[in-house]
Amino acid sequence: MPGVPGVPGVRATARIRAIRAGDTTVLPTLVGDGPFDLRRARPHGSQARVCILAAMSAPLGGDRLRIEATAEHGADLHITTAAATIALRGPTTAHATYDVHLRLAEHARLHWLPHPLISAARSNLRQSCTIDLAATARLVLREETVLGRAGEGPGRLSTRLTVRRDGRPLLEQQAMFGPGAPGWDGPAVLADHRAIGQILIVDPTLEHRPPHARLFGDDPATGQAVLTPLAGPALLITALAPDTLRLRRLLDAAHPIG
Repeated sequence: MPGVPGVPGVRATARIRAIRAGDTTVLPTLVGDGPFDLRRARPHGSQARVCILAAMSAPLGGDRLRIEATAEHGADLHITTAAATIALRGPTTAHATYDVHLRLAEHARLHWLPHPLISAARSNLRQSCTIDLAATARLVLREETVLGRAGEGPGRLSTRLTVRRDGRPLLEQQAMFGPGAPGWDGPAVLADHRAIGQILIVDPTLEHRPPHARLFGDDPATGQAVLTPLAGPALLITALAPDTLRLRRLLDAAHPIG
């Protein structure tokens, strides 16, 4: 839907709700809006699958975009995107927001596996992902970010990931990149790398078999990933690489996801 008069940008909220119905998962709510065109994909066993298509260029400066997805008790939901998301400046220098809110009820399972986010030159995006999980819920989240298109620098990008399990904080993560962000391209942060990725897995079975910390990649110049157990039934894999190809290889080596 268009923004309010006098304020440039698009205001849009897409909603997905999955429920368990016998031996399968169904989608009683699948509502696209603005740039979000939601499509049912072919189910995989008991898992319902949704693909998010871009109906227009977004996010642009001034946009306020939001995705809400809920997996109810026992539901199994897989969400991806059809292509990369490109943050662009648009007609205004104002920042855009792209907020994702995920909620998982008891015994629910969610795979959140979007294609990369690309921060194009002169863009200004504030992205957040907030996740609330019940104690028996399982989550697989994979995110990839590319700072700048070929031959250009990145725009300004801030990201925040907040994860709560059973009402308690599990992970709080925040980062800033691009013009105005201090030290983002220095040796203590990204150095010469421009592709960033992570995989977050929350699974109650990890309480009985917690993973060990592990480093992937022998040469920092070609990218590395590290697997870190979290204080809870969870693990976090973080990777840096010069480009998306090497980033994906690192993430797949650390934890391949089908």
